[in-house]
Amino acid sequence: MKKYFALSFFFFASLQLYSQNFKIYKSDSEFIQTVLAEHNFYRQQIQVPSLQWSEALTKEAEQYALQLAKTNTFKHSSNRINEGENLWMGTANAYTVKDMLHSWTEEAKDFVYNVFPNCSKNGNVVGHFTQIIWKTTTQVGCAIATNGNNDYLVCRYFPAGNWIGEKPY
Repeated sequence: MKKYFALSFFFFASLQLYSQNFKIYKSDSEFIQTVLAEHNFYRQQIQVPSLQWSEALTKEAEQYALQLAKTNTFKHSSNRINEGENLWMGTANAYTVKDMLHSWTEEAKDFVYNVFPNCSKNGNVVGHFTQIIWKTTTQVGCAIATNGNNDYLVCRYFPAGNWIGEKPY
């Protein structure tokens, strides 16, 4: 009886783990407006054209955010062709979309206009910010996935920025 109970418990615990509810947030108009407003605010400061929302990039971002949530990993995708990518991960339901985006845009304080990757005043990371303001980038699509423990924001950009030896604008 003890053996049967232990096996049953293990089975149902495993079933619950594999049926964990992964959620995607991407298509509501408030989310899209927030993403575009935050990105385009910084682009307007340097007088580069505003980004446009891309459903195709959003779909790719959604798929990758879900993959990160399901595997509980945090690394850039290797399956991108001429697309830039910014990633964010944090405690589930603890941050607003603006908070997530701010983690990238706050890099502006360390940014200095120069050829990439020599765009940092002090050696701090500025690559998320430079992707946001990269002049030749015209489209963005983003999605958030959660696994209940962490939220994952993925933004994809087309065409990609952060080209070594080029200036952002």
